Amino acid sequence: MKKILISAIIILSLGSCSKFLDEEMQGIYTSQTFYKTDNHAELALTAAYQPMAFSSINNALWVFGDVASDDAIKGGNPGDQSEIEFIEQFTYTRDNGFLLNIWKRYYEGISRSNDVIHRLGEGVSEEMKTKVVAEAKFLRAYYYFHLVNIFGEIPLKLVPAYSTEELHVGVSPVDVIYQQIVDDLTDAAAQLPESNSFQVGRATKAAAFGLLAKVELFRENYDACLNAIESLESNGTFALEDVYSNNFNWLTQDNQEVVFAVQHLSGQEPFAGNVMNQWFAPQHENGYFFNAPVQAFVDAFEKTPADIYDPRLDYTLAREGSKWINGEDYDPAWSPTGYSLRKHQQPLNEIPVGTKGDGDLDYIFMRYAEVLLMKAEARNELGRPIDALAPLNLVRKRARESYLYDENLQGFGSIPEELLPDITTLIQNELREIIRNERRVELGFEFHRFFDLMRYGKTYAESKLSNNTSFNYDQHRYFSIPQNEIDINLNINP
Repeated sequence: MKKILISAIIILSLGSCSKFLDEEMQGIYTSQTFYKTDNHAELALTAAYQPMAFSSINNALWVFGDVASDDAIKGGNPGDQSEIEFIEQFTYTRDNGFLLNIWKRYYEGISRSNDVIHRLGEGVSEEMKTKVVAEAKFLRAYYYFHLVNIFGEIPLKLVPAYSTEELHVGVSPVDVIYQQIVDDLTDAAAQLPESNSFQVGRATKAAAFGLLAKVELFRENYDACLNAIESLESNGTFALEDVYSNNFNWLTQDNQEVVFAVQHLSGQEPFAGNVMNQWFAPQHENGYFFNAPVQAFVDAFEKTPADIYDPRLDYTLAREGSKWINGEDYDPAWSPTGYSLRKHQQPLNEIPVGTKGDGDLDYIFMRYAEVLLMKAEARNELGRPIDALAPLNLVRKRARESYLYDENLQGFGSIPEELLPDITTLIQNELREIIRNERRVELGFEFHRFFDLMRYGKTYAESKLSNNTSFNYDQHRYFSIPQNEIDINLNINP
C-alpha cells in the first residue's frame, strides 16, 4: 500500500523573462515546459494536496476549531504564542499572524488546485486529466469550506491569476462560496474512484459525498445532506472501529472508519511529518503543551452512577489518575488546565524526544462516526426524531462496547452498568441537544467544535463563549480578513 506524500513541493515559474543564455537551464520547469505530461499532472496534483498537511504551524486549524471554542485554551507557557490567546479571547486584531498564516496556506492550496484544473496541456492524456481535475476540485472545495467557515465573505478565485484583475478579487457572499463548493464536490464525485487503496490519502467518491453532506448540513439543507450520505454509503464500505482509539493510533489509523484523512510521514526530505505531535505534547517530552482541554469539555462526558466515565474521555485526553501515552502515570502539572491531549500524539517508542515534531499520525478530517451523527441531526431537524435514534445510538453503542474489545480498559470484558444507554426520547428539542453534545464528545479535538457553535446560532454560541471571553456573535461570527490581504488586494474593503 502506497501513502501519498503530500509534502512534495513544486516550484513553478509563472512568468517569463528575456532570454540571456543561449542554452536552456536544465532541471527547472517553467510555465512553458510544465503541465505537458501525465507525470507533470500527477506532480502538480501532489503539490495541491500539500497545504492541507499539518507540517508546519502555518496550518493551525486547531486554533480556530478548538482554542476558539469552549473546549480548550491556548495552553503553553504564559506569553508564548500570545496571538493564539488573542484569538481565544476574541481580542485579536487583523494583523494577527495566525489569521494570515491559514489564509495564505489555504489560498495557496486553492491556487495550486486551479492550476491543475485549468493548465493541463495537450500532452496530458484525457484519462489523467479526468482523474486529477476531479481530485483538484475536491481539494479546492476542502480549502474553501474551511476558509468560508473561518472568514465568511472571502474572494472566490476559480482560475489561475494571469492579470491584476484576476489577482485582486473582491469578496463574495457566503452563499455564493458554498454553492461553488457544492458544484465542485458534485463534479468531483461524478469522476472520483470508489476507492484509492493503492494511494491512501487520495480523494474518493465517498470523501466528496461526505464533505458535500457536511456542507449541506451547515447550510441547513437537510434533505440534500441525507441524499449525499446515501450516496456515500452506497459508494463505500464504512463501519465504526470496535475501539474508538484505533482512529488515533499509528498502527491502526488507516481503517474502515476513515472517510478522508490528511496524510503524514516522518523521516522524509522534504519534510512530511505532523508537527502537532510536538505542539500538543508535555514539556518534558520536548513539547509545547498547547491546545489544553478545559473542565467544561470534561463535564460534557456522561458517567454512570458509579462514576465510570464514557471511555471516549480517556481516549481523548489524560487526567489525574490515568495513564499517559507512554504508560506512565499522568501528572496534571504537565498542563495549565490539568488535562493533556492524547489525540494527535504518539508515544516515545514511535517518535522519540529528539524528533518530536516529526510525527506520522494522520489528521482524520471525517470519520464514519461523523457521518452517522450528521444523519441523526438531519433527520431530527426534518421532524423525524424516531429515524434519528438509530445512527445516534450506533455511535453510543460503539463507545460503551469498547469494554468488550479493549483489554487495556479496567473492567475489560463487561460493559459497566448504565454506561451510555440508548437514547429513546422523541422530543425534537431534547434530541437536538443530545445530538449536539454527542458531536462534541465523539469529535472532540478534531477541529470541528467552534464551527459547530457558530452554525448553532447566536443564542447557543454566546451561552458557551461569552462568560469567559469577549465573544459577541454579531462581531465575531467570522474572523476578520487579515490586514495583509486588505493591503495588497485593491478590491477588498475592510
